[in-house]
Amino acid sequence: MSDSDGALDATRQSPLHERHVALGAKFAEFGGWSMPLEYPAGTVAEHTAVRSSVGIFDVSHLGKALVTGPGAAAYVNETLSNDLGKIRPGKAQYTLCCDESGGIVDDLIAYYHDDEHVLLVPNAANTGEVVRRLREQASDGVQVLDHHEEYAVLAVQGTRSDEVLAALGLPVGHDYMSFEEADYDGTGIVVCRTGYTGERGYELIVGNEAAVDVWDRLLEAGQQYDVQPCGLGARDTLRTEMGYPLHGQDISLDVTPNQARIGWAVGWKKERFWGREKLLAEKEEGPKRLLRGLLATGRGIPRPGMTVSLVADVPLCEVTSGTFSPTLRKGIGLALVPTMVAPDAEVGVDVRGRREIFQLVKPPFVDTSVRES
Repeated sequence: MSDSDGALDATRQSPLHERHVALGAKFAEFGGWSMPLEYPAGTVAEHTAVRSSVGIFDVSHLGKALVTGPGAAAYVNETLSNDLGKIRPGKAQYTLCCDESGGIVDDLIAYYHDDEHVLLVPNAANTGEVVRRLREQASDGVQVLDHHEEYAVLAVQGTRSDEVLAALGLPVGHDYMSFEEADYDGTGIVVCRTGYTGERGYELIVGNEAAVDVWDRLLEAGQQYDVQPCGLGARDTLRTEMGYPLHGQDISLDVTPNQARIGWAVGWKKERFWGREKLLAEKEEGPKRLLRGLLATGRGIPRPGMTVSLVADVPLCEVTSGTFSPTLRKGIGLALVPTMVAPDAEVGVDVRGRREIFQLVKPPFVDTSVRES
């Protein structure tokens, strides 16, 4: 983490970086980018704003890769896990880039524009690897263009997000996991009904040249709803409350979609996608571990790397994600628990030398507005 008056060394910066400095943000490194961790209001206040009204995040560190050319959509469908054939142009889909071993290279969102244009938004740290793998096997005519540093991504999240976007004349009210293209003062903006918080919301993909103006106007429009600029600390607590996995912690090359309980993002009936044979075999046999939720019965707060045990001194696994839930006012987490353990068992977590008891649960930990029409 850095102080609020500057960025971390040797990292990329968002086009909104100076705005964050002016707002007093504390910065941290995320996937090679210096991004706001929190603002002076603090992570809990930012989290609460999203759950109760509206918050605005700069997530410009996320990748942007365009697969284009004749057969582009078909190529994406033959490589990434989910079935693009189940959606139509104008829809978005959560999908996975898997290795032939079945491990997860990255999880990402695919925006299906048309048969010759699919926009992919991977995680910051994995963008280069996803682009490399797609380029390596692309047929003649299919191009994979890396636009990582050319566009900003702003996430407007919360029950008042529609009102904030409407004040800028941007489209609202479209279906969950769909997007519309809009003109904003001569600049094109993609308005996606997506997010990583569990609340109703939108993600805006906008060229760097217009990003500062859009950010300023979103904050201005949100003032009547007590909008908060939100850092990636709040994004983490919000996604953990939903049980959404984070690559590099809950999912990785060592974790498969079956183990992470995201097999719903795999097009099992497709004839081809990376990792298909290994994943089908594991699905048939049954995974030996599953990503499960941890809910504190006391005051313990789990953190990544803490040991999980069924009985004292007999380790089962480690916490992969863990935090204090501002909504529940207690500790929550995720862990890859062996399937031999009952899904509702009580387990212990070693919290700084003290064995705290947690209940295994199936996330999400909270009920939210994400799919409200």
